[in-house]
Amino acid sequence: MVGEEDHSQVLSRPEPIDPERFQAAQRCTWISVAVNSVLTVMQIAVGFLAHSQSLMADGLHSLSDLLADFMVLYANRKGSHPADSDHPYGHGRIETAASLVLGLGLAATGIGLLVVAGARVQSVEDLPPVAPLALWTALATLAAKEGLFRYMLGVAERLRSPMLVANAWHARSDAASSLVVAVGISGSLLGYRIFDPMAAALVGFMIVRMGVKFAWEALQELIDTSLDEAEVAAIRATLEATPGVLDLHELRTRRMAHQALVDAHVLVDARISVSEGHRIGETARLRVLHAHPEVLDVLVHVDAEEDQLPVAADAELPDRDVLMAHLRKLIGESVPEFEKTLLHYLGNRVEAELFLPPSICFDGDHVARLERRIADRLPGDAYFSAVSINCRVAPT
Repeated sequence: MVGEEDHSQVLSRPEPIDPERFQAAQRCTWISVAVNSVLTVMQIAVGFLAHSQSLMADGLHSLSDLLADFMVLYANRKGSHPADSDHPYGHGRIETAASLVLGLGLAATGIGLLVVAGARVQSVEDLPPVAPLALWTALATLAAKEGLFRYMLGVAERLRSPMLVANAWHARSDAASSLVVAVGISGSLLGYRIFDPMAAALVGFMIVRMGVKFAWEALQELIDTSLDEAEVAAIRATLEATPGVLDLHELRTRRMAHQALVDAHVLVDARISVSEGHRIGETARLRVLHAHPEVLDVLVHVDAEEDQLPVAADAELPDRDVLMAHLRKLIGESVPEFEKTLLHYLGNRVEAELFLPPSICFDGDHVARLERRIADRLPGDAYFSAVSINCRVAPT
């Protein structure tokens, strides 16, 4: 039984997502824009003047970061819009689409760098010597990118935004590539000129790998891949612990940007009222929303029996009007209008509860005669497996 404190918690709708989320994501991305703008200009300019192909390649990597930042700003603004008639689940998938485009763009950039670096390696004897300024620029870039990565990843994990996580790891890939560039430039300064174009090629490969990873993860979300097993197990436990839920099946989950959507079928006692079954389903839904903040919404389908069994005949059973007419034929005599009739569709048959009017209930012989007639005719009936008679006699 749900206690008073727990009861108030379960039956209240969770608060909306923190409105500061959008502002924090925007601030984080604008800082990335500022850093990448400075690094892009510095790397390309110094790489050109110092004759370092790898530093220029790293500059193009920073430029792709800059373009990605503007894409994140746009997607974050659009994705924060509330649900509307055309997008009843909100606009969170815009973040996913942006992550997919970002990944594809990274892969294309990396392939381009690989092609250029391959051409340079074949004519390494014609390459001019690299100036020492390139090494200092690469080291400064490495420090700036690592610091930017740690800052952005912290914000992304706090906001649970896969798009910001992707952008943060993009910054880390730049930091790793800057380390490769520094090693390549150092080798070139020591007289091994092939090190610089080889470093450029390695940077290109790193960019391709990171881009394919981001694109693949975004694609998995767009095709409604389930949450991981641990998250699904936690949601299942929350639903199964709901008072009134006897069993759970067809639990389905899918991710939408930083949130998730959940569908579930819960089994309840077949003979409770519709309103009680609805309340159990709504309680289960709200418990998940409270216990799992990443869940945007839960659709709970209430079942009176396991519907995973082979297609039952209840889908083929007639409607209430036909069943009521058949029930009167089964009784076999004229009976005034029933006060109430409850029909329970269970398996491939129907169970009926008849509530007779007081005029019949006062006549014990009449009630006994009806019960005997039903008992004689019920075996082998096409529709009904059980029919019970209930009398509610008004107090004298």
